[in-house]
Amino acid sequence: MMTNELIKNGLWQQAFKVSLPVAMGYIPAGIAFGVLFVAAKLPIWAAILSSVVLYAGAAQYASIALLAGGVGISTIASNTLAINLRHAFYAIPLLKQLPTNPISRFYCLFALTDETFSVLTTLDENERQRLILPVSLLNQCYWVTGTILGILVGAGLNDWVPHLDFALVCLFAILAYEQFKAVKAYYPIFIAIIAFIAAFYFTSDWLLLSAICGSLGLIIIHFFMSNKSTHQQAL
Repeated sequence: MMTNELIKNGLWQQAFKVSLPVAMGYIPAGIAFGVLFVAAKLPIWAAILSSVVLYAGAAQYASIALLAGGVGISTIASNTLAINLRHAFYAIPLLKQLPTNPISRFYCLFALTDETFSVLTTLDENERQRLILPVSLLNQCYWVTGTILGILVGAGLNDWVPHLDFALVCLFAILAYEQFKAVKAYYPIFIAIIAFIAAFYFTSDWLLLSAICGSLGLIIIHFFMSNKSTHQQAL
C-alpha cells in the first residue's frame, strides 16, 4: 500500500532524479565493498546481509579486516559505534520531516547515511518530507545492487583496480561540496577542521569519535553565541 501510494504520487520519479548522484557513487562503492569482501575470503551471504542490515559504508569497509582477522564481537561493535555515531546527529534537523508511519519512520532513521542526509538537506522542507522515504529506499537499493555486482565480479578486480575502498570517500567529498553550494555556510567547515586538528593532536586511537565530539561541542557553542548575539541586537 505504501509503495502504491508512492507510485501514484509520482514520488519515485522525483526521488530517482535527486538520488541519481548517490547512485553514481553508491554502485561503484558497493561494487568495491563486494569485491573486497570476496577477496578477504569471507562468506558471500555475509556481504549481502551486511548491506541489508548494517548498511553503513565506512563501517562495512572497516568490518572486512575485523571479520577476516577473527576479531571478537565486542571489538567489532565498539568500532562500528565509533564510526557510525555521527549518524545519530543527522536525525536532529530531519525530525519534523520524518514519516508518521512507525515502520516508515524507523526505516528512514535506519537508512540515514551521510549521502542520504546530504541529498535531503539540499531540498526545501516540503520536498524533504515527501521524498525522505523513497530517497532512503532507493539509496539502499543502489548500495545493495553494487554489493551484489561486486560479488559477481569477484576478487580479481581488486588486483586490476587498486584502492577500491577510496570510492566512498570520493563520493562523500562530492556530495559535501554540493551541499555547501546549496547552503553556503562556512562555519561548519571551520568547525570540522578545528575539531579534527585538536583530535589528531590529542589522540590517534579514537580520532573519528574525538573529532565528532569536538565538532558537537563547537556547534553548541556557536549556537548559543549566535542566539546571544541575535538577542542583544533585538534589545
